[in-house]
Amino acid sequence: MSAVYRVDLDAFARNLRRVREAVAPAAHMLVVKDDAYAHGLEPIVTRAVAEGIRWIGAFDVVTGAAVRRIAGPDVRIFVWLIGGSDDLAAGIAADLDLGIGDEALLDDLSRLEAHRPARVHLKIDTGLHRNGIRPERWEAALAQTSELVTAGRVAFEGIWSHISEASDADDDDARAVFLAARETARAAGLDPRFSHLAASAAGFARDEFREDIVRVGAFSYGIRPAGGPGERELGIEPIATLSATVTAVDAAGVHLDLGSLHGLPSALGGRFDVVTPGGPRRVEAIAPTETVLAPWAGAQPGDEIALFGPAALHTATDLAELIDTIGEEIALRVSPTVPRDYTSTDA
Repeated sequence: MSAVYRVDLDAFARNLRRVREAVAPAAHMLVVKDDAYAHGLEPIVTRAVAEGIRWIGAFDVVTGAAVRRIAGPDVRIFVWLIGGSDDLAAGIAADLDLGIGDEALLDDLSRLEAHRPARVHLKIDTGLHRNGIRPERWEAALAQTSELVTAGRVAFEGIWSHISEASDADDDDARAVFLAARETARAAGLDPRFSHLAASAAGFARDEFREDIVRVGAFSYGIRPAGGPGERELGIEPIATLSATVTAVDAAGVHLDLGSLHGLPSALGGRFDVVTPGGPRRVEAIAPTETVLAPWAGAQPGDEIALFGPAALHTATDLAELIDTIGEEIALRVSPTVPRDYTSTDA
């Protein structure tokens, strides 16, 4: 036996159904950035499509093209990290929806020779400054987009943005900017087919933010927000357990075959317990290639120990809160060198 990341695809499917229920009548855009939050792109996308997901947020063009190969032609795939002309060309070729938050990309589109119009969602910066066109440049960007639509280079599909989800007041201010930008677009003759503003937290908590599509990543994988409502309250469940195997027992403690190089933050050493055959034991230290637990009678090589996830004492967010970060950062750290094991009885 060796360290393994066990992913329950049936739990994932239950989360998808819960998200769909929570954000209805808006559509759920499943975000699969960073190898589906380190859960594995192909099995996650395959199951999502089987469960009826028809919008996927892939972050960058390379991931979007990979999702297209997995998902087939009937899924809309949205990307928003776009580096320039080459990315634009690749995104158009892969039939992706392009999130454009930079006027320079509109310039690139005007010069690009492509066999079909680019499907564009124009991003207004509502104050988060995570790219997006500034409000004072919005009318100029709309004028440029209108020219591209007239020239047959762009199909105008949507308006979108990110919000901070730091406070209701901040988000209300951001939404006001978003709505004003949409009205300005409509007045300029650009009526979006789709509007999307909310992500996981706002999508669940504030129905006025849902618009046509809600981009939900972390909640889909059962990762709750740090300092926020729990999984039970949200109706979601963690879908993956990170487990390691006892490799040696000596005077220093019980040694496991997983360390910080595999993704378990060394700062967690001495700060949480795990279930063992001898009862709960403290994680004493996390070294680059091993984790050391407090000993118990009868510990032996081959014992499997769950470190976080539904089979463990703690979730990824529980551990994140111990070191003042967020649950998705803990999940994303799990190295691709750790084998994934997928289970499903429903599919």
